[in-house]
Amino acid sequence: MCCCSRLVDKVEEEEEEQLNEMGGCVTFTGGGGGEGSKGDKSNSSLMVLSQAKMILWMTRGMTTLLLWICVVQLLTVGEVWGPRLLKTWPSCYTHPQTDIRSSSLIEPRILLPPKRTYKNNGYLMVSCNGGLNQMRGAICDMVAVARYLNVTLIVPELDKSSFWADPSDFEDIFDVDHFIKSLRDEVRILKELPPRLKRRVDLGKFHSLAPISWSDITYYHHQILPLIRRYKVVHLNRTDARLANNGLPLEIQKLRCRVNFSGLKFTSQIEELGKKVVKILRKNGPFLVLHLRYEMDMLAFSGCTQGCNGDEVEELTRMRYAYPWWKEKEIDSDIKRKEGLCPMTPEETALILRALRIDRGIQIYIAAGEIYGGDRRMASLAAEFPNLVRKEMLLDPLELGFFQNHSSQMAALDYFVSLESDIFVPTYDGNMARVVEGHRRYLGFKKTIRFDRKILIDLIDRYSEGSMSWDEFSNTVKEVHADRMGQPMRRVMISDRPKEEEYFYANPYECLDL
Repeated sequence: MCCCSRLVDKVEEEEEEQLNEMGGCVTFTGGGGGEGSKGDKSNSSLMVLSQAKMILWMTRGMTTLLLWICVVQLLTVGEVWGPRLLKTWPSCYTHPQTDIRSSSLIEPRILLPPKRTYKNNGYLMVSCNGGLNQMRGAICDMVAVARYLNVTLIVPELDKSSFWADPSDFEDIFDVDHFIKSLRDEVRILKELPPRLKRRVDLGKFHSLAPISWSDITYYHHQILPLIRRYKVVHLNRTDARLANNGLPLEIQKLRCRVNFSGLKFTSQIEELGKKVVKILRKNGPFLVLHLRYEMDMLAFSGCTQGCNGDEVEELTRMRYAYPWWKEKEIDSDIKRKEGLCPMTPEETALILRALRIDRGIQIYIAAGEIYGGDRRMASLAAEFPNLVRKEMLLDPLELGFFQNHSSQMAALDYFVSLESDIFVPTYDGNMARVVEGHRRYLGFKKTIRFDRKILIDLIDRYSEGSMSWDEFSNTVKEVHADRMGQPMRRVMISDRPKEEEYFYANPYECLDL
């Protein structure tokens, strides 16, 4: 109502000015003369003044009444036009301390897709496992499964018991409301089960299982749907890589992309901090993100100990045996390295980036946790590329404090910066490397250098032994990676070996403009 009151105030001010003008005219119309004359003129003036005041007060009353009638009419038009029209009066909603320039900007309305109506076959609960990007792929798969089975999906539960022991929930990393609303034309998603069904689950009246890896969508139709119809609630655990890469209907593949590239939006806190990091980096020119997968857990799990001293090898071995779900225990590091199954060391990475003629002055953002071996292992890379930066160097400790001890949220920040980089270079084919590569393809085939580690290790050893000159080594490295820069290409399919074929989220060509 503030706009209306301001209009009334303005009318009152104009009336007061008119009254003053009229009063002034009446008061000073008299001239010289006798006392009778002065009295008559004075009485006449008072009468005129009284009439003028009466007219103005009546005008004021009528104006106010008309304005309120207009407002009431606007409010009774309905929910659609009334609020919209009033919102176009910014001053009515402007906080006293708000800048007038910013208050005149009206945020565009987010158009939600229409809700999809379907006969609900039951409810699907999902528990994801692994790191952030392993869970990300699982979430996309489970949305597709829920859509295909015509069931209601409960917001997925994230892994809190893995090596990283991250207590983050879905809403701590992803915008849960956006996730639900943006996909509502495909599948109904709820934050939790309805009370009646929640009581059933508390009483154990539901079915839980781990679906078979790399399954076709028909597996879920023939094996999972009957369970949902029988129990009303089914819980799927260990959901990573449970949907095949290939051989699925096109609409399922496109839905997986839609969830990944549109439905899964990071929280505003993560996005704002990511934008700040990118802005700082951009001030100094182009930057490369190096996903240097050389943390302690990775080395212990893989058994790769190239360049480690005796104490470090022993420490990594103890750690591997401490986790019973890491099945491989006795590992020959040298053999595994020659097969290209080890992450590149910082020293090897420096050599390859130099061979690829990466500008020595480029900023290199290290997207990783603590590098095993610290400064000693990073010395070669820092000497070759002195502009190494980490998020801890670019942000105030207080800004990162919120994400401390939340590895998935830290990984989300690195993911955001990786998408924005001029060049993305992963040193190992982990989940983050593959999912970021696919996302960058979706964003316009942004440059991603994917190392062919088996060939590179052979070239590095030959160069180190002196059997290959630097020019020959550099030219061969560039030649090997000419078609490994994130450009458009079909996904590699190996029908009888799904684990070895190219990962769907690394190259979702069904969703790309090839």
